[in-house]
This record gives sequence, structure tokens and C-alpha cells, in this order.
Amino acid sequence: MPKYFIYARKSTEDEERQQLSIPAQIDELRQFAKKEKLKVIDTFIESKTAKKPGRKLFNQMLEKIELGVADSIISWHPDRLARNAVDSGQILHLLDTNKLVDLKFPTLQFQNNAQGLFMLSISFGQSKYFIDNLSENTKRGLRQKIRQGGYPSQAPLGYLNDRLNKTVIVDKKKAPIIKQAFNHYSTGKYSLEAISNFFAKQGILSRHGNHLKKWTIKHLLTNPFYYGHFRYNNEIYQGKHKPLLTKKFFDQVQKVIKKRGYIHPKEPHNLPFAGFMKCGECGKTITAEIKTRYYKGTNRTATYIYYRCTKKGTNCSQAYIRQVDLIPQINKLIKKHSIPESWGAKFHQKINNEEQKIESNLEKVSQALKLELKAVKNRLDKVLDKYLDKDIDRDQYLNKKNSLMNKKKDLEERLTKLYLSETAWLEPFRKWTNLALQASKISSLTTDLHEKRQFMLNTGSDFILKDKKTYFPSRKPWAALCAAATSRSFERETGYDPATFCLGSRCSTN
Repeated sequence: MPKYFIYARKSTEDEERQQLSIPAQIDELRQFAKKEKLKVIDTFIESKTAKKPGRKLFNQMLEKIELGVADSIISWHPDRLARNAVDSGQILHLLDTNKLVDLKFPTLQFQNNAQGLFMLSISFGQSKYFIDNLSENTKRGLRQKIRQGGYPSQAPLGYLNDRLNKTVIVDKKKAPIIKQAFNHYSTGKYSLEAISNFFAKQGILSRHGNHLKKWTIKHLLTNPFYYGHFRYNNEIYQGKHKPLLTKKFFDQVQKVIKKRGYIHPKEPHNLPFAGFMKCGECGKTITAEIKTRYYKGTNRTATYIYYRCTKKGTNCSQAYIRQVDLIPQINKLIKKHSIPESWGAKFHQKINNEEQKIESNLEKVSQALKLELKAVKNRLDKVLDKYLDKDIDRDQYLNKKNSLMNKKKDLEERLTKLYLSETAWLEPFRKWTNLALQASKISSLTTDLHEKRQFMLNTGSDFILKDKKTYFPSRKPWAALCAAATSRSFERETGYDPATFCLGSRCSTN
């Protein structure tokens, strides 16, 4: 009497979602075996596609048949056993050698004779044709989606897959963090590890809850997806998703990655002026110390912050200065970079007038860029035609296409950013005006110390501490503002004494 194995299989992949579930198959097969009075000695259940050979349980079942443990199989349909030539060939070979004497299917009648083997071969062939045809249709649909700008994979950090509309949308929570990470790295002051730490502080970790690996960070920073393109199968395509960055800024980040030149930030969280200034005597870095003092008489503890020269390898004579004595000097330096409200109003009016004037002169320039962009698109079409006509091989096609795609993106951004490029000088002027209007507020005692530090970085450089006094040379146009402080009208409007303002390009409290 034949001894049967029950074999049930259902792939978790999309092409088999219409098939009976495994519990349903098992239920049907056991009822079928009971009805046909078949002797079942074991059951094999597998959740894996039969598209390719290599199913573990399927191979174990065939090995047991080779050993004579059983000699027959019950399955729902031949395509549950095999959908590739290797597995179907093994089944047919076992039937030919009589190690497998019978196959039972509730959905198909099989007899172990020449006609039955022929019909089984046809059934296996149909199963393979179905999976091959489905794969080809899937690839065709995927290629069409890619050509239309659709991203065919899991959206990168900063984006989400919209399952309903089958598109990629911006992740409003993580997108600003991604942009901030790019901004950090573009400064050259952050390593890949520092960016990973930044992500961790923002709650962005790996699937296992760990910091993101360096190679993951590098892949993110070099991913063209963030400026509107995407890479698939080593080929660059233009996406229809919303970019987070401009191509120009993305290229700046790539230059930083290529140079691999970075330094670690040296700004302690609660000591914003540590590592910020240099000693005016020996040139060493000014560091900070936190000291705690206990007063017995009042049973009170007080904390003091001191700034001093590190004096490494020198006989520097400079003494320390308390933070409470340093801050008023810094406030005074910052306040000297302020402008009155009336100046700010005039500057803003000037900026608005210039913007209106420039807008009227942009049309001719934009037309030239549009013609150049059209020429690049025509070249892309010609390169594709050459590839399809087999005049060039795939490597030549990819190199030329990727080069033209980059040029096309550059032209599109130049066209999009034409207005900004023509008015580029106005934006720094606007920022300078706004920052100068904020100087009085930033110089107040209540302002955050880190904000004071950032203002000084925006306006000057080479910060010096000597004889318990701090000073720094102002950058242009801040130096001009300091020189303008000698104006008596400015004195009347602001109440500042011109004698306290520096003359020339160096601001000082001396």
C-alpha cells in the first residue's frame, strides 16, 4: 500500500496571494486523504516561493522518498510542488525510477503512466510559464513606473511610502532632521560618527535601536534622492517626489565627503566661550573651568565659571577672568554692531526696489537657459535611440545618460533659481540688516549665551582675550558699520558715544 507525504506550500510573495492559505490546504488535503483512504505518514508545510530551487523542506521530503520512507505525495496542485525546471525535473525523475509511485491532487487527476507523465510535464511547464510571465510583466511595470519618476523601493529617511497612492511623500517629522544633518556635514565640522550621534539625539536609530553605522550615514549623504533624482540598477532617473535639497548644495556636500576633512565640534554645552578665543599673549586656546565654593557662615554653595589660557608649553602670565566679568564686555562688543530702526527701514526699502528692478531683466536670460535645456533633452533622446539600436553598449549608454542627467538637473536648478542668483547680493544684505537690528536685543543680559556666541561668529573672527579684556576684528561689512559709528547723527539716534566705537576694522573694549 502506498505511503503518502502531504506537502502544502504558499509563498508570502504577491504572486501567490490568491492561492489557498496553508491551513485551508491542509484541511482540504486531509479530508481528501480520508475520503480516498490514503495512508499519510507525515506532513510538510513550507512558506517559500517555488520560483527558484532550494526549498529546504521540499528537498528533505524528496530525500526521504529516495530512502524509501514514503513513495507518494499529496498536494493541492502541481504548482505547489514545482514552479521551476530543476524541482519539476526531480519529481519526474523519481517517477521514472519508481521511487515515487503516485501523486494525488484534489484539483487534477494524475495516473503514473506515459500519458499521465506527459500531462504532468505540461502542468509543470504551465506553472513555470505563469511565474516567468508574471515576473516579466512585473519587471515591465516596474520599468514603466521608473521612467515616469516613481521610486520602486523603500523610501529613504525623510520620506514615506504612500501605500494608497503608491507614491513617495515627505516625512514631515524626519525631513527637517535630514536637512539639518546635511547642513551640519556641509560645514566640515562634523564627522560621520558625529552625524550618527546627532541622529540618535533626534530619535533616529537603526531597526535594532542602535546608532546608525558610518556607511549608512555616508550612503544617506550621497543619495541623489534628496535633490530629486534616484539611483536604480546603477542608473540615474529623475523622480517625481519633492526634493529636500538643491543639486548645488548636494554637490557641496559631496565635495566635503571627498575631502574627508572634518573637525569635531568643540563647543561644550554649558561653556559656550571655551575653545572660542585665543590668548593675546601666547596664542593658546582659552579654556573654561567650573568651580564650586562652600560658604560656612551662610551654609551656601555657589558655582563660578572662569576662563583662562591653557598655557600649554608656555610661561604665559595671563590671569583668569570670571564669566560674570567677561559677559558685559561681550555685550558691549555686540551692541556696537547694531543699527537704529530708521536705518533698517531705509535698507529694506532699498532691497525691495532692487528686487523689482532685477525681475524685469530676467526674461532674456531665462529664454537662453530654456533653449539649452531643450538641447540636453534632445541629446538624451538620441543617446537612448543609439542604445536601442545597439550602436553603443550599456556602459557607454549609462555614462552618457548619467552625465546628461546631471547637466539637465543643473540647468533646471539654474532656471528655477535664476531669480535667486540674480539677487544673490541682496540676500546677504537683508540678513546683515536683520542681524544688525537684533544686536541690541542679543546684547542684553538675559539673552542666551550661545546666541551671543553665534552672533560673534557671524560678525567677526580671531577672538582674543588679553589682560582680562576681549576683542576681535569685525568682518566686512561689520567693520564699515564700526567706522560709521563716528557719525554724530548716529550718536544722536542711538545714544552711543562715538569715542567708544573702534575706528577701522578692529572692534575693541580697550
